[in-house]
Amino acid sequence: MEPERQFERLRPIERRILTMRDEGVTVDEIGTRLKRTPEFVERVIEWTEIPRSERPKRTAPSALERVVLKHRSDGATHEEIGRKLKKSGRFIRQVEGLAHYRQGLRLMSAAAEQARLGAQE
Repeated sequence: MEPERQFERLRPIERRILTMRDEGVTVDEIGTRLKRTPEFVERVIEWTEIPRSERPKRTAPSALERVVLKHRSDGATHEEIGRKLKKSGRFIRQVEGLAHYRQGLRLMSAAAEQARLGAQE
């Protein structure tokens, strides 16, 4: 994997520690700046060398998305839902769109899984 892509997958503290190390800051100084022990800093540096897979994409709707979808299926407008949730109608439209997108991802991944299982038989 390309180093830039691996760097993007690191947690913020890991990226910060590596950046400071690359700037020539000593492990002791990094620990002092981040209020951590030098041993912790060394462990983090070692752990960043372990290859990681990509995070799985979240396909399940969030609680807010489920609430919006429920109200929409009951016939409420975006503005009505927004008033109930103290959000704008525009925001509710965006949440609804994202919820539908996630549902589509779930359907696509389920279909891909079915196709994979069918191909194994």
